Amino acid sequence: MKRLFILLAIPLIAASLGLSQRGANFETRDVAALAAQLGDAPDTFVLDVREPWEVAEGRVAQATPIPLGELAERLDELPEGETIWVICRSGNRSAQASALLSGAGFRAINVAGGMIAWERAGLPTVR
Repeated sequence: MKRLFILLAIPLIAASLGLSQRGANFETRDVAALAAQLGDAPDTFVLDVREPWEVAEGRVAQATPIPLGELAERLDELPEGETIWVICRSGNRSAQASALLSGAGFRAINVAGGMIAWERAGLPTVR
């Protein structure tokens, strides 16, 4: 039932994103905040919603990859009751994923600027 609700909600969430994130029920933080969080709590859950070929080019070491297109079907793989930091290439897909997660009852934090900002800040990646 939960999966059906989420599958029906995806078009509504996507439509509500429009050109802005007004009304979205998630936080947006920068890459420095994520790096600090990982320094304080290395077991922080980071979700990378890029495609597999993008992840293969480099990712945050702790990141769990689930492409945005598969996220609604794979919510059962996410930790309940934990904050989920969501990252993508530039921040667009992670904002969409954060809205979806928030609508499904998760606490999500969108990482602004995504991996582009992460790499520009000189933060470490793994392949």
